Amino acid sequence: MAGVVGTGTGPGAASGDGDDSLYPIAVLIDELRNEDVQLRLNSIKKLSTIALALGVERTRTELLPFLTDTIYDEDEVLLALAEQLGNFTGLVGGPDFAHCLLPPLESLATVEETVVRDKAVESLRQISQEHTPVALEAHFVPLVKRLASGDWFTSRTSACGLFSVCYPRASSAVKAEIRQYFRSLCSDDTPMVRRAAASKLGEFAKVLELESVKSEIVPLFTNLASDEQDSVRLLAVEACVSIAQILAQDDLDSLVMPTLRQAAEDKSWRVRYMVADKFSELQKAVGPKITLNDLIPAFQKLLKDCEAEVRAAAAHKVKELCENLPTDGRETIIMNQILPYIKCPEVRLNIISNLDCVNEVIGIRQLSQSLLPAIVELAEDAKWRVRLAIIEYMPLLAGQLGVEFFDEKLNSLCMAWLVDHVYAIREAATNNLMKLVQKFGIEWAQNTIVPKVLVMADDPNYLHRMTTLFCINALSEACGQEITTKQMLPIVLKMAGDQVANVRFNVAKSLQKIGPILDTDSLQGEVKPVLQKLGQDEDMDVKYFAQEAISVLALA
Repeated sequence: MAGVVGTGTGPGAASGDGDDSLYPIAVLIDELRNEDVQLRLNSIKKLSTIALALGVERTRTELLPFLTDTIYDEDEVLLALAEQLGNFTGLVGGPDFAHCLLPPLESLATVEETVVRDKAVESLRQISQEHTPVALEAHFVPLVKRLASGDWFTSRTSACGLFSVCYPRASSAVKAEIRQYFRSLCSDDTPMVRRAAASKLGEFAKVLELESVKSEIVPLFTNLASDEQDSVRLLAVEACVSIAQILAQDDLDSLVMPTLRQAAEDKSWRVRYMVADKFSELQKAVGPKITLNDLIPAFQKLLKDCEAEVRAAAAHKVKELCENLPTDGRETIIMNQILPYIKCPEVRLNIISNLDCVNEVIGIRQLSQSLLPAIVELAEDAKWRVRLAIIEYMPLLAGQLGVEFFDEKLNSLCMAWLVDHVYAIREAATNNLMKLVQKFGIEWAQNTIVPKVLVMADDPNYLHRMTTLFCINALSEACGQEITTKQMLPIVLKMAGDQVANVRFNVAKSLQKIGPILDTDSLQGEVKPVLQKLGQDEDMDVKYFAQEAISVLALA
C-alpha cells in the first residue's frame, strides 16, 4: 500500500500530473486521515462508489487491503464500514471472490465496541451464504477457528455467531471440528464468551444432526443452565425452546425437563423471569402432556413469585397459556389450576385486561364467579394505583358481563370511587361513568347513574359536592339535552349558592361546559341570571370564571 499512498496523495494526483487512476484511493486516504469524524464517516458510506470507480480487481488488491490494515478509533466509522462490507460481494467480482471480504471483517469482529462486532458478524453471516462449499472450508471455516481460539474474548464472542451458518455445508470431518470449537466456547473462562455461546446454543442446535443434539448440545445446555453467572443461565432458558422443538417427547422428559424445572425455581429472579417470559414458546415446544405435568405446576409458582417482575411476566402469559391448552379439559384446567393462583394485583389486572380472550376460553358465567371476588378486592386495594387500574378496565368488564350483572355486582363500586380520598381516583371514576353511559345507553343512565350522582350535591364534604359537578360535565354530552336540562341543570343552579368558593367557581365552569347542550330559553332565562350574579361574587376566582362563561356562551 506504500506505493499507492506515495503516488496518489500529492496535488498532482488531483490535477492530472500523477497517476490519475489512483485518485479515488488517494482521496479516500486523505479523507480517512482527516480530523473531522463526519468527513471520515461520509467517505466510508460512499465506499461502493469508490469500488465501482476502481473496478473489481483494484478493489480486491488495493481497497480491501487498505481497509484491513487501517484501524480507526471512532466506532461510528467502524460500524459503517462493517455494514458496507456485507453488501460488497458484487463489487469484488461475485461469489468466487467473496473470501476477499473476510480479512477486514475479521478485524472488525475483534474490536472492543459490541455494536461494531455484532455488525461485522452480521455481515460475515451474510457473506458466508455466498461461498461455495469448497470456498467455505478453505476460507470461512478457518476464520471461524481463528476467532474461536483468539487471545481476546472479543474475537471468541464473535465466533459464537458464525458456527450455525458454516456447519450445514461443511464435510463430516470439519463438522466434528466445528462442534469441538463450540464446546470449548461453552466452557470458556470468560463469562462474556459463555453468554455469547449460550445465546447461540439454540440456533446452533437447529442445524445439527439429531444424535449430535442429544449427545452434545443437551449436555452443553445442562452445564450452561447451571453456570455460576445468572446472565448465562437465563440465556440457556432461551435456548431450551429451540432444543425442545427438535427432540421427541420421551427424550424431552428425560433430557430437558429436569433442567427446565430447575430454571423455574432458580435462585436468581432474572432466570425465573426468563422462564415466565418464554412460557408460551416453551408450552408449544414441549406439547400438552408435559405442559400439564410440568409446566402448569411451574407456572403456578411463577404467579406467586416473591419478585413483582416475575409475577408480571407470568401474568402476561396467562391469556396465551389458556388459548394453547387442548380444548378437551381446558375449562377444568383453567378453573382448578390457573385462576386459584391469581392472587397478586398485577396478575389479576392482566387477566381482567384480557377478559374478552379469557371469556372465549372458559365462558362468562364461570369467569364472573371466579373473578368477582378479585375485582372487589382490587377495587378496594390500599394502593391507589391498583384502584385506578381496575377503574380503567371497568368499561371492558361492563361489556363482557352485561348490564344486569354489572348493576347487581359492580355499580356500587363505581359510585364508591366517586368519593375516594385520592383525586386521581375520583377523576377516573367520573370518566368511567361517561364510558358506561356510552356503553349502556341514556335510559340506563337516567334510571341508574344520574339520580345517584345528583344526590351527592347535598353531601357535607365540599369535595364530594364538586365531584357532582365534574360528573355532570362528563355526563351531559352523553346524556343529551333533555336529561341535562331537566335533571342536571337545576342541581347546578342550586349549587351556585354554595358557601365554598371552590364549589361556586366550579358551578361557573360547569355552566360554561353544559351551556352549548342547553336550549336558548334555558340559557337566557336560567343560566344567564346565575352567571351574572356569580360575576359579582366577592371571591375573585368565582368572578373570573363566571365572566369567562358569560363571554364564551355570548350571554353579555
